[in-house]
Amino acid sequence: MKPKERMVCTLEEFSTAMLAALGYLPVAGLLLAAGALLASAGLGSFVPLLRWEPLVFLGSLVYDGMMAIVQNLSVVFCVGIAAFLARKEKQQAAIIALLSYLVFLTAGHTTLEQLGLLAASDPGFGLYGTGQATVLGIQTVDMGVTGGVLLGFLTGWVYNHTCDKTFRPAPLRIYGGVRWSFLCMAGLSLLLGLAACFVWPPVQGVVDSLTGWIAAAGDAGLFLYGFLERILIPTGLHHLVCMPFQFSSLGGTLTVGDQVYAGAYPVLMAEYNLGLPFSDGIRWMYTGFTKTFGYFGIVAAFIFCARPENRRRTAAMLVPLLLTASLALVTEPIDFLFCFLSPVLWLAHGVIAGTFMVLLDVCGVTGFTGGLVSSLAMNLSAGVEQTHYPVLYLLAAAEILVYFGVFTFLILRFDLRTPGREEQVTAATAQPGAAFSYQTLLAALGGKDNVLRVDNCLTRLRVWVRDTGLLDQEVLRNLAPEGLTFQSREVQMVFGFDAVEARRQLEKLLGQNVLSP
Repeated sequence: MKPKERMVCTLEEFSTAMLAALGYLPVAGLLLAAGALLASAGLGSFVPLLRWEPLVFLGSLVYDGMMAIVQNLSVVFCVGIAAFLARKEKQQAAIIALLSYLVFLTAGHTTLEQLGLLAASDPGFGLYGTGQATVLGIQTVDMGVTGGVLLGFLTGWVYNHTCDKTFRPAPLRIYGGVRWSFLCMAGLSLLLGLAACFVWPPVQGVVDSLTGWIAAAGDAGLFLYGFLERILIPTGLHHLVCMPFQFSSLGGTLTVGDQVYAGAYPVLMAEYNLGLPFSDGIRWMYTGFTKTFGYFGIVAAFIFCARPENRRRTAAMLVPLLLTASLALVTEPIDFLFCFLSPVLWLAHGVIAGTFMVLLDVCGVTGFTGGLVSSLAMNLSAGVEQTHYPVLYLLAAAEILVYFGVFTFLILRFDLRTPGREEQVTAATAQPGAAFSYQTLLAALGGKDNVLRVDNCLTRLRVWVRDTGLLDQEVLRNLAPEGLTFQSREVQMVFGFDAVEARRQLEKLLGQNVLSP
């Protein structure tokens, strides 16, 4: 394979592995949005039925259950990526990835503990802003999803290169195969967990040192605040930017009698409850603005730029995630669809978010921006004079249009692989209702002995073959329900959401015949 082809295949495998790990999030996002609606106090003020305690309990149950997934995306990425990359016995790779992740977390915790560096949990805010987090009950360095992504790819690579290892001496045979893979990963996970405690804190320190400059830099600082809050999400470092402003004196203070409120969020809520005019510190709470409104433009651009035959499917996947972002302020399910795969879009995302935070401040908006329903309910109750909410919603409409315009231009200009924009495929020539069988498909692929590996992504069956000369391309085109493409020794057939079933059926026919390429 030529170097250029190898690089393209590697990038495509990276992007497909990332998307495969997110395959369940559209369902989780839909349930999360439904739970947020049922448990919303703001919506309950307009719909009295939603104040019924059993409904509120149900909403909280669903919301908290799905939020557990969002809060542990790092382990989802680790297990999902490793399983996708594994060339055989994927369940073994998934188990090894989970065990390795636990070792990685514990190694970090033990290192911090032995060095006396474990941060104390604040009664009100937990570990936010300390650079550490509790993941699966283990306190360690907060790497966001970065640690899970790196460990997932490492596990997949190590597993594929070690799972066939055998030992001749009888006492050692039990340590061959997948057990040898785990032994290798256990050692690497210990080293990575140890290294993270020394490598990651300096990165956190650089971000933390920016907060003082941001506070004193006026609108330039506010722009950087909004920019970093979005751009740093994949690393988890955005907490270090936001927390000092939202929950410490950097975000302002308010004294009411003997009570002192420190931080933009406590001050804002106290002013709202007491009917006081909102202070300038509310600007640090504008981070909810893009989460609530901007993602409408992002999702609209993705759907618009999707290939015509993919638009309905793309909308079905993204709309639940959009509801999750706008109603519950949980944007990660959408963020991770493009932050790694389209850096130019991610950079534009940060710039637009920061710019509109500045515009909100310049236009004198002092309204609530966190959550579509909550924003409407609280702004209406606080009144126009207190919030200037008509300007807020005009800027919201402007941000949606800007996101749509900028993202659409960049996607089309650079042909970015956003959802629904898989590479162009050769249209199938079969007539509707043409006879189809997996035996015929296998024969068109050159038979059992020609198939090296079978896999699938969300909508495609992916088959690697030994000899492309044995492929019957005409039959493959007739069998592909939505399209066909070839990349070196890889054949991709678009089956829509039947791709998983197609892979299973082929694996049944192949039995133990699938080998590593």
